[in-house]
Amino acid sequence: MATSRDVARLAGVSQATVSRALSNGKVSAVTRKKILEAAASVGYVPNLGARAMKTGRVETIGVVVADLTNPFYPEILDALTEYLDRAGQKVTLWNSDGPGNDAALEAINAGSIDGVIFTTVVEASAPLRAALAKHSPVVLINRVVETLRCDQVVSDNAVGGRTVADYFLANGHTKIAMLGGPSSASTARDRTRGFAERLSEAGVPLRADWTMEGTTFSHDYGYAAASEILASEDRPTAIFCSNDLIAFGALDAARSANIAVPEELWVVGYDDIAMGAWPAFDLTTMHQPTRTMAEAGAEALLERIENPNAPYKTLAFRSHLVQRRSTAATPPTASAPPRTDETPRRDEDGAPVFSRGG
Repeated sequence: MATSRDVARLAGVSQATVSRALSNGKVSAVTRKKILEAAASVGYVPNLGARAMKTGRVETIGVVVADLTNPFYPEILDALTEYLDRAGQKVTLWNSDGPGNDAALEAINAGSIDGVIFTTVVEASAPLRAALAKHSPVVLINRVVETLRCDQVVSDNAVGGRTVADYFLANGHTKIAMLGGPSSASTARDRTRGFAERLSEAGVPLRADWTMEGTTFSHDYGYAAASEILASEDRPTAIFCSNDLIAFGALDAARSANIAVPEELWVVGYDDIAMGAWPAFDLTTMHQPTRTMAEAGAEALLERIENPNAPYKTLAFRSHLVQRRSTAATPPTASAPPRTDETPRRDEDGAPVFSRGG
């Protein structure tokens, strides 16, 4: 059976360098490539059990998801697993909507993962609380829970909501509805808040009877809510939906009511999932940098594993409006930047980075 000594001899490096390269330690890209080629040539397979005993790590990352029927989450998962695979990490996936919660709790309590990424979570989540109680490295993607001491990655949802409001206002809409998502989700709260605040500033406050709060981010909810709002003769000319699935439901409700889109009604979603560009929907939507967010979250978790005492940070990435046939108009005016007590520094991609204490 080939050993790390065989790999080192063939690659012309020390065993310590082989160990660093195969455990994602600091070696040059050229040296890492040489070592990986040597390992493949001699058929060397690392003894993960021995490595775990030596390093205290199992090189496995847990990912907790919910509602895989929403195409937004498979898009995040694809980017996450691809990044973690390149980093030499295995991935264990749990669906928190089913028995996955119990399996996640068991893995966290047993220490059989090195860290956890939550792609959708609320503060009361049992796996989240268990991971934090055990001081496991944790990263939230697409959610913010202000009271938690962990790294968090989001798009700037409040500014996204303001952007949609500006878009409607710039094109003469004053009869505007909002189909929000569950209030337990920070994304839904922030999108609604930014949208409502901007309309109020412009003297066009949201009407209570045209403002909905759903229990899900689903087509069924969007269809039912939009059908209710569009049933009366006095109806809105524009609807902002808290995600694309809700917007698909709103579009179908308009079709069922023989209301022409965009001639009589504009519909805007949020996320820019691939289905939004399909001709059946052709949805105007706020594009989130999903892949960038997922990769930033995976990188943040690996950094947290290496340096558990570093200050926690929240990364807020920009979104932008993608115009399609569910609206037909000029580009939006720029929204004001979010108000904050601290001036954000920018990373190399231009995303604001807010550090929040260690």
